[in-house]
Amino acid sequence: MPGRRSPWHYPRHRRHSLSRSMRAELQFPVSRVDRLLRQGRYAQRLSSSTPIFLTGVLEYLTANILELAGQEARNNNKIRITPEHVQRALSSHQHLSRLFEDSACPQVEGVPQPRKCGGLGPRDNNLI
Repeated sequence: MPGRRSPWHYPRHRRHSLSRSMRAELQFPVSRVDRLLRQGRYAQRLSSSTPIFLTGVLEYLTANILELAGQEARNNNKIRITPEHVQRALSSHQHLSRLFEDSACPQVEGVPQPRKCGGLGPRDNNLI
């Protein structure tokens, strides 16, 4: 019959693809964090859950900072959050102020340091 189609020509019900951010119910872009982690060469291998976890942490920190800055703006009878509100909110919160303080990380003693290549060390004398 000329007007009849075979069953495999009918449109299939196809699920729409969901982004990783939508699947994790996050507002921040998981794919962008994944791309930046891979381009930054922070590790040789990355788990598939690493960018999701990091994105969740970043979103959580941002939400807390914005909540505190909004309270600070409300205390000053302002509608908009300004950088000064964010700075005051960070300095007044104990844990966030420690997280964002300017400090250099000193070398911890007792941590094994990589050996320099090119020569034999004092332990390798018996190999000769």
